[in-house]
Amino acid sequence: MTEVRYKIEDLVGDLGITLEDGQKLFDQIHPDLASGKEVELDFGGVRIFASPFFNTGIGQLMRDLSPLEVRRRVKFTNLMTAGRNVLERVLENSGEFYRNEASRAALAAVLDSEDQGG
Repeated sequence: MTEVRYKIEDLVGDLGITLEDGQKLFDQIHPDLASGKEVELDFGGVRIFASPFFNTGIGQLMRDLSPLEVRRRVKFTNLMTAGRNVLERVLENSGEFYRNEASRAALAAVLDSEDQGG
């Protein structure tokens, strides 16, 4: 499997905190992951992290990939302990959110078909 490497500092600077910067990260890596590649994210030089950045940049990957798949195919290097802690919470919460979202959508579809006489 091909691995693509991104230096996060080059993409968003030394602060990984905003939704907008998270979206930049997502937009960069999602096509690679969708095409089957592995991705390395090098966080060297990034000093501060916040959950909006990881929620948008990494969390929304769970719409298409399982948490296990994200952990297997996305390598996080040079990520400080504080950033790793935020990332771990986001991975857990996003995985749960998207699993529940799929469950809610399936239930809504069943209920909708019953309402329409299905």
